[in-house]
Amino acid sequence: MSQLNKEDIKQEVFDLYDDYAHSRIDRRDFMQKLSAYAVGGLTVTSLMSFLMPDYIGAVQIKPDDPRLKTEYVQYSSPKGGSTIKGLLAMPADTKKKLGGIVVVHENRGLNPHIEDVCRRAALAGFIALAPDALTPLGGYPGNDDEGRTLQSKRDRNEMLEDFIAADAYLSKHKNCNGKVGVVGFCFGGWIANMMAVRIPNLAASVPFYGGQPATEDVPKIKAPLLIHYGELDTRVNEGWPAYEKALKENNKEYTEYMYANANHGFHNDTTPRYDKAAAELAWKRTTDFFKEKLK
Repeated sequence: MSQLNKEDIKQEVFDLYDDYAHSRIDRRDFMQKLSAYAVGGLTVTSLMSFLMPDYIGAVQIKPDDPRLKTEYVQYSSPKGGSTIKGLLAMPADTKKKLGGIVVVHENRGLNPHIEDVCRRAALAGFIALAPDALTPLGGYPGNDDEGRTLQSKRDRNEMLEDFIAADAYLSKHKNCNGKVGVVGFCFGGWIANMMAVRIPNLAASVPFYGGQPATEDVPKIKAPLLIHYGELDTRVNEGWPAYEKALKENNKEYTEYMYANANHGFHNDTTPRYDKAAAELAWKRTTDFFKEKLK
């Protein structure tokens, strides 16, 4: 990552990156609008370099970590109409059946960061499965720009079926105790919310800054929820008051945390939107929640 500091960058730049990362503007528009902030020695190139993810330098758990057993698996998604590839990870010294966690990627497929998060979940004592919803289109293409383009070609409700099928696959795995939860980020946060709506026996759901389900779907939720939002993520947070009202009115079990001065994507440690304190606290809360609900 470049020598720029997060504190040197205006919030408008992070908001602009959010628009780009969610395909509300294309790369050309992003660079053009970014040029307005290339002042005082900053260049568009240096800003772009600073904002783009660093997948090599930010890996916390290496793919060959000896504490883990990892493999790529294929499972059937009958309603999604395809076979999906996913990374399966669990502690190497597993002697008993473990709670399962479906790890749901952002809007760009199963990139190295989400694979890393899957390994983190396994290291916390779970059997974790991180599917790649881009499998029918050839899988994550190796960079996020192309990944976003590919994911935009898939219907999000068909992708939801793929992750529902992941829950079914994981719950029947020989190393799983039958209790499965889900954690998802951004697009994956919406998936986590919707899996809670769709799967009656889902044991736990943890959406990170995810879009909310329709209020009329909230009565269908049976799973306990742990919900994480970043205070500066006004776009996603707009939907929270109505969601919370519906959760309260329907007596649903939920806990919500709003992380002060945190952006959308604050858990992703590959970009400068990362907030170390908020991310580490949110992840500890998440693993503690799963340890309680998946035992």
